Amino acid sequence: MRTTGGFHGRRIQKTGGSTFIVSLPKTWVVSRGLHAGDVLLFTPRSDGSLAVYAEEGPRAESTRRVVHVTNDMNEDHLFRILIAEYIAGAPLLEVRTPARMSPHTRDVVRSFAQRMIGPEILEETADAVVLQDVIGTNPLPIPSVIRRMHQMVRAMQSDAMAAFRAQDESIARDVVERDWEVDRLHWFVQKQVTTALRDARMLTSLGLTLPECSTYLLASRVLERIADHAVRIADTVAMLGKEKPPPSLVGELDALSAEASSTLSEALDALETKDIARANAVVDHAHRVTREREKILRELSTKRGRLAVSLAYVLESLERSASYASDLAEIAINHAVENREVPATAPRKGEGRALAAPASVA
Repeated sequence: MRTTGGFHGRRIQKTGGSTFIVSLPKTWVVSRGLHAGDVLLFTPRSDGSLAVYAEEGPRAESTRRVVHVTNDMNEDHLFRILIAEYIAGAPLLEVRTPARMSPHTRDVVRSFAQRMIGPEILEETADAVVLQDVIGTNPLPIPSVIRRMHQMVRAMQSDAMAAFRAQDESIARDVVERDWEVDRLHWFVQKQVTTALRDARMLTSLGLTLPECSTYLLASRVLERIADHAVRIADTVAMLGKEKPPPSLVGELDALSAEASSTLSEALDALETKDIARANAVVDHAHRVTREREKILRELSTKRGRLAVSLAYVLESLERSASYASDLAEIAINHAVENREVPATAPRKGEGRALAAPASVA
């Protein structure tokens, strides 16, 4: 046996006419409570490696996570803890208080369950609420989730600008409320990727490689940030009050918004098609948006008070949205290079053929 960098090397042996065998590390077998006669499952992966894991038995109690909270905990702090537990990905999540759970704490847990994808209330007692993940191992395809996030973000940005033009607070509030939809999709992607990093079976069910999981998680984060800037634009409606922005500046900001939205769409298309030239064009276009922002900023320098602040917020958010689209384009370039076909080369005389990747053990 040879051990290198934490990997256990095993020489392939041939038995009979056509059967190859490899021994398993004893420490791995013992640590998982396996014995002679137990069944192992093998899954070939797209990167050339082979995932090996024991046949799944009955649901173990270790799949339940228990989080202890107090009734006097800050509502936002409690919600953040629940999100972190959700991303950790346990099938069962038990939220427990030292004594009777207060109605306020229970409401926070219920609100969390309603806003996340997957958790449903399975059981309630005087001092605990148990949530079960009903999505399980049949997740939504992550590329489809990214596309849905993009559609929502574009609509939010368009509506935020419409609210800004018309100074319509009802449209602005709708944009703010929809931000939760983007957040819940982002948290769902985080949860799926986190679980895939820990469990080869989930990675197989996703139909993605680990680098692809990383790529889509980064893309999800970019889209979530752009949604936050749409909310910031919507917030300027209340900030303006009765102030009326100059029509000429509103027109310039509208044009900048259209460019930022188009840049984002091109970046996502480049990610999906693995088109490096298209992605580079997006980065160049984002730089032009930044230059246009400087021009409008000079015009804003003549304004004063809340009008100047509101217009500056809108301008900055549009420029940041284009910048995030540029980030997405760079992610697309990295993704394209990662998936580029590399011609295989035959080993030189005296050299053994290198393995594509070490077999992973889950």
